[in-house]
Amino acid sequence: MANDVWVYIEHKDGNASPMSFELLGIGKELADNLGSSVCAFVVGENVENIAKEAFSYGASKVYAVEDGVFKGFRAEAYAKAASFLLDKYKPEITLFRATSQGTDVSAASAASLGFGLCTDSIGIKVDGGQIKLTRAAFGGNYTVTVVNEKAKPQITTVRPKAFSMPEKDASKQGEIIKESFSIAESDLNTKVLEFIKSEVALNLVEADIIVSGGRGVGGDDGFKMMKELADVLGAAVGASRAAVDSGWISYEHQVGQTGKTVKPKIYIACGISGAIQHLAGMRTSDCIVAINKDPDAPIFKNASYGIVGDYKQVVPKIIEKFKTKLNK
Repeated sequence: MANDVWVYIEHKDGNASPMSFELLGIGKELADNLGSSVCAFVVGENVENIAKEAFSYGASKVYAVEDGVFKGFRAEAYAKAASFLLDKYKPEITLFRATSQGTDVSAASAASLGFGLCTDSIGIKVDGGQIKLTRAAFGGNYTVTVVNEKAKPQITTVRPKAFSMPEKDASKQGEIIKESFSIAESDLNTKVLEFIKSEVALNLVEADIIVSGGRGVGGDDGFKMMKELADVLGAAVGASRAAVDSGWISYEHQVGQTGKTVKPKIYIACGISGAIQHLAGMRTSDCIVAINKDPDAPIFKNASYGIVGDYKQVVPKIIEKFKTKLNK
């Protein structure tokens, strides 16, 4: 239906990205306010199990394009298939994750169809019958709310972890609608030779524990200590914008309004003052442990546990304690 809310499901090696299902939660809220349904769509090869999993997170229908040419992700092929589906059904709004894949497919689809596009949304709501999208602006110092009045239907990419994961109910079922759409290999300009897994992407966004360093860790040596603690805990390494701007660690590690939004079980913040831009990316963590030598640092107001002290003295003791407890 034209006013339905659609969610694009990413997948790899036959497994759906769990964070794609996060979008079904906010999608359901939008659909309820629009008086419509939330649906998912997926492009790939042998995607029936992925479709069934989407039902358990709230999708009422799943639209699927299946073909051997979609076995591995290629932006050109997937965007053509997505454009075919979106043009045929014209949902009111389509949600993609703000990942490299989601950004590729959404932008190409919006451009080819003339749909409206808002990127990296951190807030979405229906107000007065209009869909309002909130995103960071001016280097993360402000947020702006966007209302698309002309280019409709519309598409948005959504920052991972910006919304809560909906409850899973494996008993839920729905309708799988398989659409016939294929592309010849000769019509594609690219061929996938190999996927190389990024170590960083150990997924800062999906990590259960994150050890982050800020300006207060002082430099490269400080981040070596952050990595040592992270390795002991099986954690990912994060950073504040100040640390990234100083060149101590790459942008892929940045947490905050202009970086990644994370929601781990434990977030350890070392030498991070707690500027609003950084808090925007991690404040919903289940447990925040702050280590800072400034007792008045704003981070302590948001911390579950706070340690006032020099990280150079505190972190080595934590590392040794965990090594003993974990027998490492």
